Amino acid sequence: MARKTKQQARETRQHILDVALRLFSQQGVSATSLAQIAQAAGVTRGAIYWHFKNKSDLFSEIWALSESSISDLEIEYRAKFPGDPLSVLRELLIYVLEATAEEERRRLMMEIIFHKCEFVGEMAVAQEAQRNLCVASYDRIEQTLSDCIAAGMLPAHLHTRRAAILMRSYVSGIMENWLFAPETYDLKQEARQFVEILIEMYQLCPSLQGAAADDIPVVQP
Repeated sequence: MARKTKQQARETRQHILDVALRLFSQQGVSATSLAQIAQAAGVTRGAIYWHFKNKSDLFSEIWALSESSISDLEIEYRAKFPGDPLSVLRELLIYVLEATAEEERRRLMMEIIFHKCEFVGEMAVAQEAQRNLCVASYDRIEQTLSDCIAAGMLPAHLHTRRAAILMRSYVSGIMENWLFAPETYDLKQEARQFVEILIEMYQLCPSLQGAAADDIPVVQP
């Protein structure tokens, strides 16, 4: 039998990821085995292990693909809004909320992260990776907020660390609650207004101004 071409290998890898995402959403991550993924994908277990070391590695790849799409979009928005970091931030946040409501892949991924994944056993490695991404995201958000301050679009004394913590908590909370009970509000319709509320809080809330960002103690695990 001829060896698969690189294109065929990429297609097989993506197919495995798509099937795994669907099964993780239907059954939960802990209740889904690599053997079940292989069977549903119509490939051998050997094919699974050729592409991924274990279930944690497969799960992390799904998450990485989701994150990379946002990074690509940020580059696009920076080109679309040169010298306007606040518009870049606004449109990115709106996209994250709207995509959760409209794009099946992202919705399933968020649903799994919030409600259908136990970070225990072999998935502990994935939890550590997610924790590292979370910590790194605070720095990226702070840098974006600092760019907005430098452009005169946010208050000069905005407490960027608190603002970054609020942003992650606010956006994550909106998504998690909608995924749990989507009938309670129209996420796509409300996305832009939710983001405007957050930005207005940054612009107008006195409690978010005045202190240096480094006065929040970092708790070591």
